[in-house]
Amino acid sequence: MAIVITIVAVALIFDFINGFHDAANSIATIVSTRVLRPQYAVIWAAFFNFIAFMVFGLHVANTIGTGIIEPSVVDATVFFAALVGAEIYKHLEKVADRFDDVANEINSIVIEQV
Repeated sequence: MAIVITIVAVALIFDFINGFHDAANSIATIVSTRVLRPQYAVIWAAFFNFIAFMVFGLHVANTIGTGIIEPSVVDATVFFAALVGAEIYKHLEKVADRFDDVANEINSIVIEQV
C-alpha cells in the first residue's frame, strides 16, 4: 500500500509541475491579447484542461503509447522510475530555461500511458 501512495504522490507532483508549463502556454495568448483578464484565463484553462479528455478522448495518447512498451514489463518500479525521470527532465528544463513543447507533450503522453 505504501508504494501505491508514493506513486500517486509522485504522479501528483509531476502533474503539478507539468501544469505550470501547460497553463503558461494555454493562457498566454488570451491574456496578451486582452481577451480575458488573467484570473478568468486561468479558470478558463483549468476548466478546459480538465474536461478535454471527455470531449476529445485519448486518441493521441493511445496512438503514441501503442507499441512503445510491452505492458507486461510495467510494474510499480518502472512506473515510479518513469515519473521520477519526467520530473527530473522538467526540473532540468526549467534550470536550463528551455521549454521544448513537443518533447514535453511526447514525454507526458508516454508517461500517462505507462
